[in-house]
Amino acid sequence: MRVNYALLSFVIVLAVMVGIVGGGVMGGLAGYYAAQVSYSSASQLVASKTVNAPITVPAAVPATTSITLQENSAVITAVQKVKPAVVTVINQMQARRGYFGTVNPTASGSGVIIDAKGYIITNNHVVEGAQALQVIFSDGSKATATLVGGDAVADIAVLKVDGKVPAVAQLGDSKSLQPGQVAIAIGSPLGDFRGTVTVGVISAVNRTVEQMQGLIQTDAAINNGNSGGPLLNSMGEVVGINTLVVRSTNSGNVAEGLGFAIPSNQVREISALLISGVKVEHPYIGVNYQPVDPQIAAALNLDKTQGVVVASVVARSPAAKAGLQENDVITALEGKPIDEDRTLASILRDYKAGETVTLTVLRNGQETKIQVTLAARPTTR
Repeated sequence: MRVNYALLSFVIVLAVMVGIVGGGVMGGLAGYYAAQVSYSSASQLVASKTVNAPITVPAAVPATTSITLQENSAVITAVQKVKPAVVTVINQMQARRGYFGTVNPTASGSGVIIDAKGYIITNNHVVEGAQALQVIFSDGSKATATLVGGDAVADIAVLKVDGKVPAVAQLGDSKSLQPGQVAIAIGSPLGDFRGTVTVGVISAVNRTVEQMQGLIQTDAAINNGNSGGPLLNSMGEVVGINTLVVRSTNSGNVAEGLGFAIPSNQVREISALLISGVKVEHPYIGVNYQPVDPQIAAALNLDKTQGVVVASVVARSPAAKAGLQENDVITALEGKPIDEDRTLASILRDYKAGETVTLTVLRNGQETKIQVTLAARPTTR
């Protein structure tokens, strides 16, 4: 048999070419299929992570926080709460004979309603010499007021109005006050600007101004007519009753921002006595003093800041009769330590005029006991 080698060679070459082309096509199809399967798996994995796993922000990218500022601050809320309970007190004083005949002078101050029965707290000096009393509420309406009672020493008076009152303010705890916290005063400066709000801070506590002791000092503006109005904390609680301002000293030094208020705890105690008809008496030793602070302690070589140092002794007073001296440090009364928690004035309120008490006194570094028979405090401001 004769073999056609040319034809055979062509067939072999053709088969090889077909195999090469077919393999390439099949390989491409297989690769494409594998790529599709891989892509589908990866997509499912990403989708799964997107749904179930938290997205971690790279440390280099800072997180942002949106802050919305609200106009209604704590001060605004406190004022809105108490302002309807603040009143203007009008004192129609007793008639006086003047150069041009009889005159009927008037004085004004502020006050705050503390009870739904119509009891109002103000300063005693606001209502002194009153022939008739009237209050103006925050909405401008007026009512006749009667004087329940007054305490000239503490400068506290209680008035009462009949009928429904617009609001009642809550007395807070003045013992918890700290220098630096917000103080809000509301009143009627000059008698004309009803509902005036001023804001400052509690500058100090337990201050003494003349015969008044344990006062709150604040730089919230207090002007004539603010007397008797409330001093508030940021929660809208009455922590004091504004009573006086010191603007200058006897040597002519002028100061700003030296306002003083009667602590609410003292107001609560004395007003309760006045409402119940009990006469308020203030036991009296007869010393002017300052709380012992670090500077005083260093000057007197004291180991701790406790008690009060006697600045002066009033002539013919119980202290003078007992032999107390300037620079004596009174550390306790009847064994009760005098410190920031219990002032000398607050301890004295536990006793009555005529009682004899024992003072613990440091004199020239030596502790001694001195007995003092208490008297009633004079009422001259």
